[in-house]
Amino acid sequence: MFQQGQVFRLRTRGSNESQRWAYRYRVGGRGSKRVQRGGFKSEQAAIEALERALERLQRERGLVEAPPLRELVDVYLAQHDGEPETVEKLRWLLGKAVGTFGHRRISHLRPAEIAAWRMTIPAGHRFEATQALRQVLARAVSWGLIDVNPAKQGIDNPQRRRTEKWPFESWDELEALATELGPRYGPLVLFAAATGLRPGEWIALEHRDIDREAGVLYVRRAYRNGRIKWPKTEASVRAVPLQTIALAALERLPANGRSPLVFPSPNGGHFDLHNFRNRYWKPAQLAAGITPLRRVYDLRHTFATFALRAGISTFDLSPYMGTSLGMIDRHYGHLARDGRQAAGHVHRRRVRRPRGGRSVDAERAQGERHCGLSRRNREPLGGLEPPTPLCSLASSLIGGNDGVAARQGH
Repeated sequence: MFQQGQVFRLRTRGSNESQRWAYRYRVGGRGSKRVQRGGFKSEQAAIEALERALERLQRERGLVEAPPLRELVDVYLAQHDGEPETVEKLRWLLGKAVGTFGHRRISHLRPAEIAAWRMTIPAGHRFEATQALRQVLARAVSWGLIDVNPAKQGIDNPQRRRTEKWPFESWDELEALATELGPRYGPLVLFAAATGLRPGEWIALEHRDIDREAGVLYVRRAYRNGRIKWPKTEASVRAVPLQTIALAALERLPANGRSPLVFPSPNGGHFDLHNFRNRYWKPAQLAAGITPLRRVYDLRHTFATFALRAGISTFDLSPYMGTSLGMIDRHYGHLARDGRQAAGHVHRRRVRRPRGGRSVDAERAQGERHCGLSRRNREPLGGLEPPTPLCSLASSLIGGNDGVAARQGH
């Protein structure tokens, strides 16, 4: 019978004269090597450490079998606290590994064979499938089912190469497209290109989310897969500056009755993006002579491209678009004039430096840097207007009412 080990109180005490505990066990039967570890602050801590050590020893001796990958995946997905579509995508991605290794116990998986399997996955979702397998096996490590993650040992998993983006060339091109779409959908296109919102975000946008006097809108929700998605925390709500062209687009919108939505469908409900693409978006581009044909999502890429060409830093653009600085740099870094400067801002942003005996908030320093950039660079944002409103918005968000007053008096 496998021995259970022993927990005991040490005779020696800690530096503050507190009691210390230890455990010991033999790796085999009577007369085998004995392992002892001590210095635990409580008896319970020593008991838990002993249990972990014995479990590890049992796995090494083959007395405890790890589950097959198929069973682990089922348990993991059942406990995954995510959106239904996220769980379904994970199930689909993990199905690639389950189809090959599902019958194998996870303790028998080897890095070399996982690396070979990875290369059989199409390049379009190779990174995501490997990442999903790593995620499941990492949970097995944290549960103590295996000691190391075989999907991470000597297996590179580079992301897909950045695909070329096709933003619109100019506001004249966007105006031509808006003209073809007509008074109902034309303002929508201009607004999306001037704010950089994701399609799901402007579909869910409500009139109460827009502060025209302050020149800012707040992204509080998104519409996806037929339902509203709310941000996980209040901090996820972001503010986006409204350029003059965005405000003008709102003024051009036809009256939509009693719908709270800014861009409702004809019946007042949420906008049907699928029908819009097929019935209006593609025909309007063909009529306007736009080649190559753009996606609706390229309106967001257009906002980022125009902003970076105008001199807005990737550091400041990131919170406006609601994405990480790394993603901004990955997709648009080649357009930024301030790549090295933005990298420096990332490290300086968290630092609080004394000035005259007082601390200076990093957020206020960010706003000051942004304003300095705006004053130095007066190139219009995509041929529309200088980035000064972005500076004013940063001031209003950081400085409260004083910043708003400064913006209005600018």
